[in-house]
Amino acid sequence: MDRQRYLALLKEGKAAFAEGNPSDACPYDQYSAVQEQQFGARYWTQGWVAARTAAEARNPEAEVSA
Repeated sequence: MDRQRYLALLKEGKAAFAEGNPSDACPYDQYSAVQEQQFGARYWTQGWVAARTAAEARNPEAEVSA
């Protein structure tokens, strides 16, 4: 895994949140025996969580569903 792939996965997660996808819509399998899938799930989810956290910080009164 290189830095470019890591950043791409974070962006994918952030874009998924912006599209309204739930956190369990991750296209990667964290339980896979394939390491690429595990990293994909980890960093996609980090991107999704970062986008959600930023959205909540901008509007703390809004209820954000997961």
